[in-house]
Amino acid sequence: MRKYLIVCFFSLWALAGFAQRPNVIFIYVDDLGYGDLSCYGATKLHTPNLDRLAAQSVRFTNAHSTSATCTPSRYALMTGQYPWRRTGTAILPGDAALIVPTNTTTLPKLFQKAGYTTGIVGKWHLGLGDAVAKNWNEEIKPGPNEVGFDYSFIFPATADRVPSVFVENGKVVALDKADPIAVDYKKPIGNDPTGKEHPELLKMKSSPGQGHDNTIVNGIGRIGYMSGGHTARWTDEEMPLTFLTKAKSFIDNNKSKPFFLYYALTEPHVPRMPSTMFKGKSGLGFRGDAILQLDWAVGEIMQQVTAAGIAKNTIIIFSSDNGPVLDDGYVDGAVTQLNGHTPWGPLRGGKYSAFEAGTRIPLLVSWPGNVKPSVSDALVCQIDFIASFSKLLQQPLAASEATDSQNMLNALTGKTKQGRSWLVLDSDTYAIIEGNWKYIAPSNGAALNKLTNTELGNNPKAQLYDLSNDIGEKNNLAEKQPETVKALGELLKKIQGY
Repeated sequence: MRKYLIVCFFSLWALAGFAQRPNVIFIYVDDLGYGDLSCYGATKLHTPNLDRLAAQSVRFTNAHSTSATCTPSRYALMTGQYPWRRTGTAILPGDAALIVPTNTTTLPKLFQKAGYTTGIVGKWHLGLGDAVAKNWNEEIKPGPNEVGFDYSFIFPATADRVPSVFVENGKVVALDKADPIAVDYKKPIGNDPTGKEHPELLKMKSSPGQGHDNTIVNGIGRIGYMSGGHTARWTDEEMPLTFLTKAKSFIDNNKSKPFFLYYALTEPHVPRMPSTMFKGKSGLGFRGDAILQLDWAVGEIMQQVTAAGIAKNTIIIFSSDNGPVLDDGYVDGAVTQLNGHTPWGPLRGGKYSAFEAGTRIPLLVSWPGNVKPSVSDALVCQIDFIASFSKLLQQPLAASEATDSQNMLNALTGKTKQGRSWLVLDSDTYAIIEGNWKYIAPSNGAALNKLTNTELGNNPKAQLYDLSNDIGEKNNLAEKQPETVKALGELLKKIQGY
């Protein structure tokens, strides 16, 4: 039966005009802005490897994450469901339980059903285990392996949150059972010094009021408290190189069969502590250095694909989980050494914001011989990858699965510039884009995040922008276009189920 199904699959694939199933590498970076790459107009930073990837890709100018922060964006990518449809999908602490369902088709499970070997290397931040209370010294599940990844090498949350360890296929790497790990996000534990009590031990100072002054790991204060696991703790300078090595090994080990690799880099998320060979290289502080480091890593992946002889049959996707932020908890030169660089490009806002810079992100899609290099202004979203790959792989989704994902395969491969007709975005408040109109729902939240100095887009009055000639959202047309405001407000409520 299985042999029959495989034969049928290859027959369908041949009918679709493809010689063999393509490998897929999804490179997902963290907090990278629309204006952070030279292929998107940056002049103070030069990112040659991503420029090279862009030159063989469809480069999107109107691509979005669903959300202006990381956990919800990643949830949408994995499930094809708007994160606001499920409670508990906001930014997670490092000890959170798994929020991705194990009983439905996820993006990696879709590839598994098509006969692919699947792997994740890098940041996870979607929770581990069935509950907050978990034993970090035994196998931790459910996690990435239970939602569709055959291989996983991750850190649990973000680099600024404990536990600061690698987890490979559910087990902490290099753990000494005589030095067991404990994690607590409510109260101090163990004898490790904290940034709050011992700032003299820090090699990177924390910004006041942002919570990065708990347990010190590698000279950097983290969010949350951790004890034990001292031999298992990574250092920030070597952590990205470890992820790169694991990603390259996965490619090499699976080059003779179709594979899906989700390579989730931590750069340029805080704490920005790049490897020594990149420190000071950008002249823009450690944030700029971290971007040069991620650009180099992308070049290494491209080189690995070429060396493996699979470049012509490999789709490489590059994107970011949300928009940029400068001061997000550490004093690292991101603000004082900006030197005219504009991470948000021509957009307004940034990470956490309902304005465009919160969710409009770089997106490159490369597939040599199948994708013609071009620039596309099609409205596309990361939530659509699961439905789009469902079409490409001829793996149908049930009606109850990936309900908010739309098949954008033709737009993503450059065959059309017709994308979504509408898209809902979330941050502190909600917004909806339909055609060239963007409506931001009224909100009584703060207008400015004073800690990060980011405009959040909150306003007690409705906002309406014409993105066709006002991409910077400077001219609120709500009072001049009351019928459009009403229509978009009603459409948003309808989609949300109100």
